[in-house]
Amino acid sequence: MSKLFSYNVVITGGSRGLGYALAREFLTMGDRVLITGRNPERLDVPVVALRKETGNDNLYSISRDVADTKGLDQFMSSVTETLGTVDLWINNAGTAGYRKAPLWELDAPDMVETCATNLAGTLLMTKAAITIMRTQPSTGTYSYHICNMGFTRFGALFSRSNIPHKTSKLGVAAASRFLVKELEEGGNRSIGIHEVSPGLVNTDLLMRDTSGNTRKFLEAIAETPEAVAAKLAPKIRNIEGTGKQIRYRSIPMTGLRIIAKAMFVNRKS
Repeated sequence: MSKLFSYNVVITGGSRGLGYALAREFLTMGDRVLITGRNPERLDVPVVALRKETGNDNLYSISRDVADTKGLDQFMSSVTETLGTVDLWINNAGTAGYRKAPLWELDAPDMVETCATNLAGTLLMTKAAITIMRTQPSTGTYSYHICNMGFTRFGALFSRSNIPHKTSKLGVAAASRFLVKELEEGGNRSIGIHEVSPGLVNTDLLMRDTSGNTRKFLEAIAETPEAVAAKLAPKIRNIEGTGKQIRYRSIPMTGLRIIAKAMFVNRKS
């Protein structure tokens, strides 16, 4: 997939954080981008800002809670009416919950919302993406691609988030692998499914309910959304085949960075 070619890109959870930064990168490279967000009142501001920052007016938005089962057909119709076809679909929307605490101390509604948004939401949006892409003309093997933001086992091991977050993100990674097999068994060779591991990204979700040395540690090892998006977007645009793992940084390098930063933070403390 040539970097010089313009793509139609859908990014869920694109109103802030990594989703916003990814939208900026794709727009800068000349792509047409549609972002989603749960709160319609919060979508206007990022749309105006991104258009101004990139000079690309081909940015659109649809208000959508990814875990909502109602109105899915209407949502898919809105996507196709807006973009025509979809080349890249990035399931970025997610939540880490409101508290970093043991399972027995978490509020039940928060647990359910975390699992619903991360896992059920990714599955519903992947269903929507596949349904749309299956109706599109195939221009070759693996013409269209879906990228899911999951957790590697390494990422889950070092994550300081709660169990519902880690479990649901591991589930997303597993679902991606199952989908590769399911599409191949169904004879579909036009849609590629991939796992994206952005690593630790310095966002409000990561820093929520942290303080003291934990916050200093996370600030030291986490990357900015802009830095992560600048590396991930070109990799996603150039993806080929199916079942690929796209990482911001390799696992060995991530481990070395965590160790080095931990030593630095402890020394300063």
